[in-house]
Amino acid sequence: MNLSLEGVRVLELARYQAGPRGGMIMSDLGAEVIKIERPGGEETRANPPIVRGQSVYFTVYNRGKKSVCIDMRNQRGKDIFAELVKTADIVLENFRPGTMDAMGFGYESLKAINPRVILVSVSGFGQYGPYTERPAFDPLGQAMSGLMDLTGRPVGQPLGTASSIIDRTTALHATIGALAALRHRDRTGEGQLVDVCLLDSALTLVEIPTSYYLGTGEEGGEGGRPPYRAKDGWVVIAAIGRDMAGRLMHLIGAASGPAEPLSLGADERRRLLDAWCADRTVKDICDALLELGVPVAPVKTIPEVAKDPHLWAREMMVKVPDPIAGEMYVPGVAMKLSATPGQVGSVPSPGQHTDEVLGRLLGYDAETLTALRAAKVIA
Repeated sequence: MNLSLEGVRVLELARYQAGPRGGMIMSDLGAEVIKIERPGGEETRANPPIVRGQSVYFTVYNRGKKSVCIDMRNQRGKDIFAELVKTADIVLENFRPGTMDAMGFGYESLKAINPRVILVSVSGFGQYGPYTERPAFDPLGQAMSGLMDLTGRPVGQPLGTASSIIDRTTALHATIGALAALRHRDRTGEGQLVDVCLLDSALTLVEIPTSYYLGTGEEGGEGGRPPYRAKDGWVVIAAIGRDMAGRLMHLIGAASGPAEPLSLGADERRRLLDAWCADRTVKDICDALLELGVPVAPVKTIPEVAKDPHLWAREMMVKVPDPIAGEMYVPGVAMKLSATPGQVGSVPSPGQHTDEVLGRLLGYDAETLTALRAAKVIA
C-alpha cells in the first residue's frame, strides 16, 4: 500500500495528548513514528480509563508507533538519540520550553546534527511570550482563551468541554506545521523549528468574538448554543440565515409564510421554538425539519454514538490487537485519501522495537545491544 508519508521518519519525545496525537496522525498517514520512552515506558501508559489492564488513553494516542526505550539521562543514551536524529526527518516534543535545550537537544543543536531535521515543539504557551515558562494542560487553554466563558453562556457560569479539544486542535496544528515544513525542506533542503501551543490553538476557537470586540469594544459575535428539549431527549437546530429561519418559523406557526420577514426578536423565536419542541419527540422534530431542509440533529449519548451506523461506515473506530487487553477499539483515520488511504496499527509494548530500530538504523549488533541493556541504557 502506498501511503502519503511513507519514507518519513519521526522521533517522538512526547507525553500525554497534544504531542502524541500529532505523532498518531503522521503514523496514520504512513510515517514511521518512533516513540522514545524512558525504560519501562512513559507515565501515561497507566492513565485511566483502563480496559482489561490496558490504558485507553495511551492506546488511542500511541497506536501504530514503534517503542524504543532509552535512558535519556544517561550520556550514552543521549549519544544514541543523537545518532537517531541523523536518520530522522522530524523530532516531535512537548516538554516545557527550555527542556530540550537543557537536555542538549534544542533546535540549534539538532540542526548541527542534521541540518534537514524539523523540530516540532508543542507546549502550553509557546517558545516565547510572557507565559512561556508556565506549565499547562487543556483546561488552562480553554480558560485563558475565553472559550469557557463563551461555552458557559447562557448557562450562567464558565463551562469547560468534557473532551480535551485544545489538545486535539493543537495536535492538528502540529501536524499541519510539520507537513508545511516538510514541503519547505523539499524545495530548499533545510529544516526548521515549528512552534505550536495550547493557548494559540485555543485562541483560534474564539477568533470571531475576539475580532468583534477589538473592532467595536463590545462583546458578541458568538455565544452559547443551547439545545432544545424534546419529549424524549434534546435536539440542536441550526436555522442559519433569514430564509431558513423564516421557513422554520412558518413551520411552527410563528409566521404566515416561509419567506415572511422575521419580525420577532431572537428571544421570542427561542421561546416559541422551545414550546414547539417540548410537545414532540426527537424523531418527529428531526423528520419535520430535515424535510424542510433545516439542519437538525439529535443530541446523542456516547452509547448511541458508539452504535451509530455512520461511525462504522466511515471506519471512525476500528478494532486492533493489543498485547495486554487482547484487543482494543481505537479511532480510525479521519482524513479519507482516495489514493493513499492511511493505516491504523496496534499499540506497542514498552521498548518493543528497541532492538529492531537500533539494529536497522544504527547497525547495532546483538552483542552491542546486550551490553547496552546490561548497562541499563536501553530497555
